[in-house]
Amino acid sequence: MKKMIRPLNTGVVVSVRGSVVDVKFDTLLPNIYSLLHAEKKTISIEVLTQLDAQHVRGIALTATQGLSRGSVVEDSGSPLMIPVGKGTLSRMFDVFGNAIDHLEPPKDIELRTVHSTPPPLGVRTVKSEIFETGIKLIDVLVPLERGGKAGLIGGAGVGKTVLLTEMIHNMISHQKGISIFCGIGERCREGEELYSAMKESGVLPNMVMIFAQMNEPPGSRFRVGHAALTMAEYFRDDEHRDVLLLVDNIFRFIQAGMEISGLMGQMPSRLGYQPTLGTELSRLEERIANTENGAITSIQAVYVPADDLTDPAAVHTFSHLSASIVLSRKRASEGLYPAVDILQSNSKMASESIVGQRHYQLAQEIRRTLAQYEDLKDVIAMLGLEQLSPNDRNVVARSRRLERFLTQPFFTTEQFSGIKGKLVSLEDSLDGCERILNDEFKDYPESALYMIGPISEIKGKTKSAVHAVPN
Repeated sequence: MKKMIRPLNTGVVVSVRGSVVDVKFDTLLPNIYSLLHAEKKTISIEVLTQLDAQHVRGIALTATQGLSRGSVVEDSGSPLMIPVGKGTLSRMFDVFGNAIDHLEPPKDIELRTVHSTPPPLGVRTVKSEIFETGIKLIDVLVPLERGGKAGLIGGAGVGKTVLLTEMIHNMISHQKGISIFCGIGERCREGEELYSAMKESGVLPNMVMIFAQMNEPPGSRFRVGHAALTMAEYFRDDEHRDVLLLVDNIFRFIQAGMEISGLMGQMPSRLGYQPTLGTELSRLEERIANTENGAITSIQAVYVPADDLTDPAAVHTFSHLSASIVLSRKRASEGLYPAVDILQSNSKMASESIVGQRHYQLAQEIRRTLAQYEDLKDVIAMLGLEQLSPNDRNVVARSRRLERFLTQPFFTTEQFSGIKGKLVSLEDSLDGCERILNDEFKDYPESALYMIGPISEIKGKTKSAVHAVPN
């Protein structure tokens, strides 16, 4: 039987304003989200609105140089499609699914639309499970949810990307899962460094990377998150595997949406954000879920403009998160890595019914001790440590030892620090914190607890008979 060839639906460009392109179609109007091609398929345009019976307005996903009024545009008849399958593993892609790692085109793949719907409530699992990261501070005080969403919140240069890459390493090395790294508005230097680091540490075979760089148009940066989720959904639903989806940075997704909204002529909302901010973010976040087949666990770096946690972008993002890991510039300056602000960070998983009585009570006691130390810092600064009561001095000693024990050498920073990376089980982390709270190590110097793995490693350090706490 002879195959029917569908006649191309073509239109003509009537206006080009930056990334916004208006196209006239005489016969059939393309659907919303349809992908249009122009200039021998070098320019791609996604339809966002139908203006009238003959005109559509779209946003270009590529640069529009060379596009002019009168240029012929072809309707592809389908939305943006992305390759999924085992052939995508160990590869790096752009938003169109083109391999950008200078290797052969991927094999054993199929194409799927980036616009899929979230899984219905009927297939989601409601059981709450802990996702272990192997990082002491996070597992003890801010436990993550399997199939949940966690935010890494902080300003520029406090270690969001380093913490993300460490979690990728631990997920692949010890949990045999799949990791997908989605770079939204990334610097090309960061992408190249991450690719090299993952290749050297041997975790690339179970990882997929997809990037939209800072210099790409807002349409490309806006859609790359949906493309990454489509890849993650394949491994969850078809391969029945657990997936760790790392997004760096979710603020850039909101920022790209804000640019598109302005270009499309929509009236801005508070602080210049798009009026559809909540809907756009929900469409992306609701696809991240724990189903009967597997789980997509997402960890998202959230850049907070001017460290203002009341910014609409931060507030809307928080509403989707089951855990918030707030990074502190002050802790980073003190060399306490990971630089997590323990008192600001929180997790919905840190309840007695989920983590168990022992874990819950230990976490509460650690937070209480560190909060007391925080209150005493002003007194110490003004009057000195000697003016504190013996009880308060014990609180300070415990807190400082806890702070140092909760630091950890990372595998991904071995080449910079010269300290071998450590992965610590939850049981070892809880055991160490419990013994410090019981003053078992009060005769050891604080430095003996700094940058170690499990508490058993302290035995190799020198024991000091003098119990001194520096100011």
